Amino acid sequence: MPAKSAAQQKAAGAALSAKRGDQPKAKLKGASKSMEKSMSEKQLEELAHTKRKDKPEHKSKS
Repeated sequence: MPAKSAAQQKAAGAALSAKRGDQPKAKLKGASKSMEKSMSEKQLEELAHTKRKDKPEHKSKS
């Protein structure tokens, strides 16, 4: 499942880093905090490794 925006990709990267123990879980905020709790390491890897080229910073709400 590829990330739909650059912000989603960055949040997944932060969550993945915390899940692996590279950074403290207490530093996570917002979407990355919920992603870390609800997604597996494999799912987070798929989102975090999405290429950012041609992705919007934030997905439009329409």
